[in-house]
Amino acid sequence: MQNSGDNGKNSLTSPLASKAAYWGHLSPYLLWIAFIMIFQLADSLGNPFPRSWIAPSYAFKSLICFVLILLFKPWRYLKPETDAPYSYNKLYDSLGGNIALGIAGGILVAILWILPESPFFFSKCRGFCEFYNQWLIMPLGSNPEYFAAPIFPSLPEGHKSLAYSPEECGWFFTIAKLFGSAFVIAAAEEYFFRSFLYRWIRNGNFLSIPLSKFDAPTFWIVVAVFALEHDRWFMGAVAGIVYGLLAIKCRHFCAPIIAHMVTNLILGLYVIGSGQYGFW
Repeated sequence: MQNSGDNGKNSLTSPLASKAAYWGHLSPYLLWIAFIMIFQLADSLGNPFPRSWIAPSYAFKSLICFVLILLFKPWRYLKPETDAPYSYNKLYDSLGGNIALGIAGGILVAILWILPESPFFFSKCRGFCEFYNQWLIMPLGSNPEYFAAPIFPSLPEGHKSLAYSPEECGWFFTIAKLFGSAFVIAAAEEYFFRSFLYRWIRNGNFLSIPLSKFDAPTFWIVVAVFALEHDRWFMGAVAGIVYGLLAIKCRHFCAPIIAHMVTNLILGLYVIGSGQYGFW
């Protein structure tokens, strides 16, 4: 006779639950990527969308992906693991401790992400900053289009990232950009990379694999894929390591989601406050 815990676990790995879990973990992220690819395809074909569409389209895709997350509720399939080999450390075990670790991890990644491209760091370590821009940001070997040393931290006139500035798109769409980056894509990426991909690579029925079960090759594959998703590939790797360790070590999956949200929120507030829209 099965106990209630076994029944609960089986209900999460049933075919119906697995199908819903797939949609919940995949659809928000894949839709987000589809929007990006449509714009990139238009650019490559020489028929870019009007500049005035950039900020509204970001708000639109944020809304759609947010609705998908609420509709599919992927958090339903991420129950705390009662039989995981935790260290009995309250930070790792308790919800409050996991939230604290998530906030701390998010702040750490935000600082590391911003610092190499900050005016302060540029004034003190210009050589390193130029190396960082040429080799730790894609495309390798050249400065990114938003970086021009003579006018840094200003962006070249007409740069597309300035389309998110309130002077150009209005505060509504600037705040929508902040909300989408901090609370929508951060959650969508964590469900896709840390919850789905990290386990699916090892087993198609990804719900059957405990998040706490560390697998080094898979961990580094996910870190690499996550890094290559970002133009700042090196900091993407650092973020992937921090978020990945939080997902594995913490009993509650809220830790990596909170960390990612905190990172993107701090980064967005920094962008608005400093005017360094190249981060966006």
